[in-house]
Amino acid sequence: MSNRYQYALAALLSLGLAGQTFSQSKEVTTKTPVALRDDITIEEYMKVEPEAVRIIRHPNTGEIYYTTFFGDVIRIVEVNGKPEGRKVFSVEDHGIPRLQGAAFNGNTLFLAGNVSVNNNKGNKGRMVRYEMQKDVAAPDVATPDVATPGADKPEMTVVFNTVEYGANKTTFDHGWNALEISPDKKFIYVNTGARTDHGEVQDNGGEYPNARDNALTANVFRIPIASKDLVLTTDVAEMKKAGYLYAEGIRNAYDMAFDGKGNLFAVSNSGDYDHPEDMFWVRAGHHYGFPWIMGGIENPQQFPDYQPDPEKDPFLSKFAFAWLMKYFHNDPEFPKKPEGVKFTPAVQNTGPDANEYRDRKTGIVMDGDTTGVTVGTFNAHSSPLGLFFDNDKTLGKDLAGDGFVIRYTGGPRNGVVNPSPLRRQGKDLLHLEMSYDKATDNYKTKTTRIVDNFTSPTDALLVGNTLYVIEYGGKQGGNKAGGSIWKITLPASEKIAKKSKKKRS
Repeated sequence: MSNRYQYALAALLSLGLAGQTFSQSKEVTTKTPVALRDDITIEEYMKVEPEAVRIIRHPNTGEIYYTTFFGDVIRIVEVNGKPEGRKVFSVEDHGIPRLQGAAFNGNTLFLAGNVSVNNNKGNKGRMVRYEMQKDVAAPDVATPDVATPGADKPEMTVVFNTVEYGANKTTFDHGWNALEISPDKKFIYVNTGARTDHGEVQDNGGEYPNARDNALTANVFRIPIASKDLVLTTDVAEMKKAGYLYAEGIRNAYDMAFDGKGNLFAVSNSGDYDHPEDMFWVRAGHHYGFPWIMGGIENPQQFPDYQPDPEKDPFLSKFAFAWLMKYFHNDPEFPKKPEGVKFTPAVQNTGPDANEYRDRKTGIVMDGDTTGVTVGTFNAHSSPLGLFFDNDKTLGKDLAGDGFVIRYTGGPRNGVVNPSPLRRQGKDLLHLEMSYDKATDNYKTKTTRIVDNFTSPTDALLVGNTLYVIEYGGKQGGNKAGGSIWKITLPASEKIAKKSKKKRS
């Protein structure tokens, strides 16, 4: 197995492993998504390269781009009326072998990800930016881009590199990934996921002794938009003093988005224990609990007398990869909770969907619709990705101005309903009706499934009332096989509907 593919799985699949044995080459059958409302239509837009991760839009030209985990940046053009991909950059250009983050700020393209060092035993985070050509228009014939090999390429600037820190051989080394531009365009936010499942030591064969998580993992950073050649370190105090370390204790916020009021939200993946998957209102200086709390549930490994046993602990599956690899164990040296720090809880899900949870006293899986219990935030092992908001209010009916998220895992596998009651639904699009709760100074969300049956979706892009959802693809039967971009037409606002009707006439 290649290191690249192992890291790709680490970034995207670690949350889908509990309750099943670990398989990396099982064939994946592409499915056609199904609308769960009669006012939504779905069509396949195009096929994409394997290991597709992000789909973004150039705000000045309107062109859509997507990126792959192994470093390709691809612009979508119309050729004879059909969309096709044109490679703009590769890893040889930007130097990010594990590319996980991409975002536009006007004409500037930001890319972020991870660079292996020390014979693949260490890691460095890296972010670069490109000033794209302002006069490039999508060709309608099969001609090369200006940024293809041999042509002049846009100027690249290094935003930051991090110091070296320990990578590891697990499927839980998440790295640097999500990017989000602040509404005032002054900052770019970047997430760095945990290098552990739940805060355990991962020393990579002794190369980085006693290494757990550090300032460069499981946090959200905020970088001034014009920054150049920064060096980010593992010194927490230094990173806070410089203003870069924005929020702490989020296991892996693989996607972030601002709502229409300028609030930053992030969806995070929990680990191989049956914690719910968090969605956080991310605020400066807040700590969200990792590795001591995930999904509102305390991590049992922090307690000195912890003796893990799947036969006695229903939250720990005997098939969980972290259990099979003995990452759950008695750990008396586990770090203590930081003194004087109050952890900020997750957004609470009131249902009717994605609100199944395992009861803390009985261990039985319950449905919040029946018990009236809220969940923080989505059912375990569903891997929420592709968070976005209808900030321009281009959607109509009950969707106007609301939030949405896709789920990468869960649901039927090869046509067979997953036996775990925590995973019977998934690979879908959720509608989030967010509301502020003054009593808790936090948000709640009503969550409803509106599209089902994706195949490993990783990101989503809303353009007007058209939603593009890109699928990971990965490998099928050990061979490379790309996924699809699906074009989903959602109910339009009255203004958009009138423009569409006028255009057709």
